[in-house]
Amino acid sequence: MCGIWATFGVDGGLSHTCVKCFSSIKHRGPDAWRIEQDAREPLVILGFQRLAIVDGLHGMQPMRLHCYPRTTLICNGEIYNFKRLQTQYKLPYETKCDVEAIIHAYQRFGIEEAVTRIDGVFAFCLVDGEKRKVYIARDPYGVRPLYRFHDEQKGVLGICSEAKGLMGLKSNGSDTSTLGQFPPGHLQVWSLLDNGKVKLDYTKQYFTPGKPPSFVPFVPESELSGLDTTEKIAYLLEAACKKRLMAERRIGCLLSGGLDSSLITALVVKLAKEYKLPYKIQTFAIGMGDSPDLVAARTVAEHLGTEHHEIQFSENDVREALDNVIYHLESYDITTIRASIPMYLLSKYVKGKTDTTVVFSGEGADELAQGYIYFRDAPSEIEGHKESIRLLSDIYLYDGLRADRTTSAFSLELRVPFLDIQFTSHYLSLDPKARQPQNGVEKHLLRSSFAKSGLLPDSILWRHKEAFSDGVASVKKSLFTIIGEIIAERLPEDSTDYAGVKPTTPESKYYRYVFEKSFPGQYNFTPYYWMPKWVQVSDPSARFITHYSAK
Repeated sequence: MCGIWATFGVDGGLSHTCVKCFSSIKHRGPDAWRIEQDAREPLVILGFQRLAIVDGLHGMQPMRLHCYPRTTLICNGEIYNFKRLQTQYKLPYETKCDVEAIIHAYQRFGIEEAVTRIDGVFAFCLVDGEKRKVYIARDPYGVRPLYRFHDEQKGVLGICSEAKGLMGLKSNGSDTSTLGQFPPGHLQVWSLLDNGKVKLDYTKQYFTPGKPPSFVPFVPESELSGLDTTEKIAYLLEAACKKRLMAERRIGCLLSGGLDSSLITALVVKLAKEYKLPYKIQTFAIGMGDSPDLVAARTVAEHLGTEHHEIQFSENDVREALDNVIYHLESYDITTIRASIPMYLLSKYVKGKTDTTVVFSGEGADELAQGYIYFRDAPSEIEGHKESIRLLSDIYLYDGLRADRTTSAFSLELRVPFLDIQFTSHYLSLDPKARQPQNGVEKHLLRSSFAKSGLLPDSILWRHKEAFSDGVASVKKSLFTIIGEIIAERLPEDSTDYAGVKPTTPESKYYRYVFEKSFPGQYNFTPYYWMPKWVQVSDPSARFITHYSAK
């Protein structure tokens, strides 16, 4: 997890505005920073905020190699197959940094083929000074964030890991300028013009959810032969965790006690023992008082023998964090903000009280494996499959965004094995009927795949789905209720008729009010409120669905 920032065609060079924009993402990379202005291209400025995970000595960016001195890369990402690419194509690596593979792949195959040969998560900008081209690309599910500012009238382009690093450009832009997320699974090619400005050549989508990997997969097909359906699922998820152990910093796991985070934690602990990591895996759970998540996470930690940390938070913590969470999220979506508060407080603890820097989490499982309670109401298995594809396509706007921003706010690097390309493509290729909830149990196929493993107690493996605001809160008082009380105190007399998605409740009005203070007019950041499908509810929480079974 790092922060990348670049501008093209902005008059005035390294102005106070540019420096202020670049500095606004320093939380993403506290270890080092660098900002460069190319003497041959004075309107090209590249900046990098670094969190050192691999190759602390030579991994600094912007990156140039001796063999390609006119090619420059800035990238926030992890390339899990960088060693396999080096061996497969005899690439002349100069560092031990994984993102170096992007430069070699580009030079060997061209940009369109290069992005499909990469197994990893990434958001990058590559400048080829010889061809006078700029290439921008983002990983298939948008695990790593990327925003783009474009003023077509002025020939200006800006890219950044977070929108806050581009708002200064937006305020100085024309009425034709746009700012929003760069879409996952896409690449863009731009031309550097003689006057220092830029022009878009074309945009290409290279990935859609379920598409098989074009790179040589981490797990060869020969290793899967002879395994049944559930054995393949378990094998591939373990492999997804294994490749993500690539780190020179301490690894830990965010543990809610639910199925997803518990499975990932169990697999990471198993692999840590096999690889003889020189430390115990730390696990982190958060809750209020006697919250169900704390109780369940404690059960998992005791079963696995982790170094477990329980973080208690209070109503006052929620009061202090709420507005900061909205600023870091750059969203006004209701369910995203609710779920982000405990994850933000948890990340704050991990950063301040431990030496863990890389954290594994269970995001992506609900979208992939039909874990949301409303999937029980899908009219058919085909509609259920289509909803999985839709959720995965938009995960970068909601749960993916939440996971990245709450951890990056405190300089942590997030790893999400459930969004592994080989794993997701295999899972989505299975019989849609088998992937549906069975007998009122969500993610039944995923649970069944680990039923004989002994990795988790049955009470956890088959634990019912919690609404997150219920799981982390006290049994006596939900987070949902606490937030409502805070907003009742704070919501101003505001009659603003907001554009875009209309807030209709006090909670949604407050979130939009706070959002607009930092990101005025950028309602496009949240194209719609996340809501369950096929059920008639007025609130996105699972607690309002009839067959919600949590107590």
